[in-house]
Amino acid sequence: MGSWNDFNDAQSNTNLIPKGTLAKVSLTIRPGGFDDASQGWTGGYATRGSTGAVYLNGEFTVTEGQYARRKIFTLIGLHSPKGPDWANMGRSLVRGMLNSARGISDKDMSPEAQAARRISGFADLDGIEFVARIDVGTDASGEDKNEIRGAITPDHREYAQVMGAAAASSGAPDFASAAHQTAYEAQAPAPQGRPSWAD
Repeated sequence: MGSWNDFNDAQSNTNLIPKGTLAKVSLTIRPGGFDDASQGWTGGYATRGSTGAVYLNGEFTVTEGQYARRKIFTLIGLHSPKGPDWANMGRSLVRGMLNSARGISDKDMSPEAQAARRISGFADLDGIEFVARIDVGTDASGEDKNEIRGAITPDHREYAQVMGAAAASSGAPDFASAAHQTAYEAQAPAPQGRPSWAD
């Protein structure tokens, strides 16, 4: 045990989750109050920065395992005045989050999978739970910080281990079986009118 006068042998407090760690996380969007209905940005979820960039201010909380309750702050890009790259990365991350949360293979292009990748608004993402691949980036000061840039889908060999046990025991909705049920119902005569999720 080290001395309380000399801290040279104390452990460094890097406090980073190792790059590449897979963890189940829950997203909380910290509202920024910026809306643009023409883009579908409603409900006050988006934030507009001083540069004109628009993003979702994401707070991802690890829900279980070794790093439970740790928080990771990541911006999800919606628009950048510099070009489409940031928004494309944001859309890609949200697609991965939806695939992961709803148990859909990224390669699945069935009508049910496509419906599960649609949201009615950012409120649908607030509270979503999925398997994230934790990365390490740098903050504005150049210090290392954890980030989330991607989600793990059922195609990944460790998905069921990280997501499955918890999903089965927590009574979380099973979007995969719901999608199969929808497929079954689709074979029955369709009622008049088109369901809203099909648009």
